[in-house]
Amino acid sequence: MNSFNSSVKKILLNLLVIIFLTALLGFVFLKVYLPLYTHHGETVTVPDLSGYQYLEASELLEDMGLQYEVSVDSGFSTELPALAILKQIPDASNQVKTGRKIYLTLNARNAPLIKMPNLVNLQLKNAQEILSNIGLSRGDIIYVPDIAINAVLEQRYRGITVKEGFEIPKGATIDLVVGDGMGNQLLFVPDLNGMEEEDAEFLILGSGLRVGDKNYASTDSVATGRVFLQSPPAGMEVRTGELINIWIAKD
Repeated sequence: MNSFNSSVKKILLNLLVIIFLTALLGFVFLKVYLPLYTHHGETVTVPDLSGYQYLEASELLEDMGLQYEVSVDSGFSTELPALAILKQIPDASNQVKTGRKIYLTLNARNAPLIKMPNLVNLQLKNAQEILSNIGLSRGDIIYVPDIAINAVLEQRYRGITVKEGFEIPKGATIDLVVGDGMGNQLLFVPDLNGMEEEDAEFLILGSGLRVGDKNYASTDSVATGRVFLQSPPAGMEVRTGELINIWIAKD
């Protein structure tokens, strides 16, 4: 009987020891190890990285004990340099735990190409809205004599007339040639044959007309750099602002 009671006491004692050790380990895990592992109670304020260069932002985050990852999708802004921070997740001023990963979106090195819309014959106001909506800037407004007041007659990129579908960098500046509403006057096309290219352009503009396509071709009729053909031909009656196409001799 004494032996049986002794065995029961030992079993109970062992159970008490096991329960105590389990409770102790649970306490240590929940109150000591887990807070240390998860940095419980240790938070930092996410900095505002807007406009920071990538290297500057990465150094700042590392100094604050935060990790970072660059998003594979980049954006583009003409107002910021390449590899500047465009977006961050979480947002600035959020409280996060030390070691939290901050996701960064960078400004692309090169502007994406977009297709030029057709602005010809649109009113100036509508053309400007379209340019703004697709990420292009309106440059100079060049008024020329034409019956269609404030109607776009040409769209130019870097001084060259561009057609619908032409690919240009996002953020590019587009100049617009616009009618001034005074194109009812009839004029005679001047004779440009044999003139130097620049002189011919000057005469076209001075006559209240506009320079159209300039084509370069080989010919023996005039010296290199001079006009040998024009359309409409000299002497033809046209309205103010009419396009005059010229062909220029080349080597």
